[in-house]
Amino acid sequence: MLFIAADDLNHHFSTYGHSIVPTPNIGRLAAAGVRFDRAYCQFPLCSPSRTSLMTGLAPDTTRVYELKTHFREIHPNVVTLSQHFQQNGYFAARVGKIYHYGNPGQIGTDGLDDAPSWNLKVNPIGVDKTKEEPLLTNFTPNRGLGSAVAYYASPAKDEEHTDGIVASEVIRLMEQKRGEPFFLGAGFYKPHVPWIAPSKYFDMVPMGKMKLIPFEEWEMNIAPKWAYFTRPANWGMTGRQRLEAMRAYYATILFLDAQIGRLLDATKRLKLESNTTVAFWSDHGYQLGEHGQWMKQTVFEPSARSPMIIAGAGVKARGKVCGRTVEFLDIYPTLSKLCGLKDAPGNLQGASLVPLLDNPAAAWDRPAISQVRRMAEKKVIDGHSLRTERYRYSMWDGGREGEELYDYPTDPREMKNLAGDAAHAGLKAQLKSRLETILRTRGWAG
Repeated sequence: MLFIAADDLNHHFSTYGHSIVPTPNIGRLAAAGVRFDRAYCQFPLCSPSRTSLMTGLAPDTTRVYELKTHFREIHPNVVTLSQHFQQNGYFAARVGKIYHYGNPGQIGTDGLDDAPSWNLKVNPIGVDKTKEEPLLTNFTPNRGLGSAVAYYASPAKDEEHTDGIVASEVIRLMEQKRGEPFFLGAGFYKPHVPWIAPSKYFDMVPMGKMKLIPFEEWEMNIAPKWAYFTRPANWGMTGRQRLEAMRAYYATILFLDAQIGRLLDATKRLKLESNTTVAFWSDHGYQLGEHGQWMKQTVFEPSARSPMIIAGAGVKARGKVCGRTVEFLDIYPTLSKLCGLKDAPGNLQGASLVPLLDNPAAAWDRPAISQVRRMAEKKVIDGHSLRTERYRYSMWDGGREGEELYDYPTDPREMKNLAGDAAHAGLKAQLKSRLETILRTRGWAG
């Protein structure tokens, strides 16, 4: 099992139809498996999302809503995904970021890791962390480096960067453990800010072909105020700064793709392709100006939707695309079943996607639930969102602080909030009821 995680990756690359950012290696994965077009994280923020994925439990169950709480403080005996593999005789190791790390602050440390999840851990640290942070161009200097729009085109080689070291160390472990069952977590740190990558990848992004994501100030009033994370819109950046930021983000995707290519080349060289399942995912999406928003922490589509590909051993429908709505809670039961593991925990809240790996058009009627949390002066405001193949319904504080309803075939950019439209009242009530029913099974108090 090769378990590849990206950090803050959206769908702006060629495997998902974005021609400016060619990703031949992620494309190789898609050709060997199923590319999910409607995969959604449970919480578009690093620690809540990764905790949920690795435990198979929703954020309202884990009670992890921010970047400091460790899930074992609340659930000390939970069996994580990699522990489940260990219990079935697998060697489990991670290199880099699988659980939350402060990125870039905690690079080279354990971060918010979970020791029982691994037989071995490796904490890489490269020149991007040790030498190059002082050289950044920063368009938002009032923000910490973990959320600043900042970049640097590095003269260093791929293998000198933290993500290059991630790939090298995973390859070393593949070579060492090729004769036994393994679960290897390749936790890449890009394309999370700050966007530091070798300069050759910046050179591959043509500024002349790039276009700003459309935005007008009135868009900040489409949804309830709680729906927005970035204020002021685009953090006040000029159009030129936004284009430079997008270019840097794309350069780090190209760098990431190259490192994934190294892993796939090693899998082929070591003759592991026929018996290795590969799961590729990002903890959430990333906004580059949609609705004036940057980063994540919204339940708009570009934030909650995330790339996901499952490929290799056990996958029958290779090279196919699945348009069914799935969520990251489904990853745990899927990999357990796909790899033939025994005694999966009985409290997992997702569903196995194996039927969709056999036939991506198979009947499927499960929505995806995403959520975020806002802190008002004296109150917590939770935003819960339900996504079906056609609609998204979102409620803030159970609907008391506002609602949203979008119809994607007619409104893919979420420009018309139908929640107040009398003609859609019945649909809204139906979606809200469905959302509340699911949430109550996952620990929501209502």
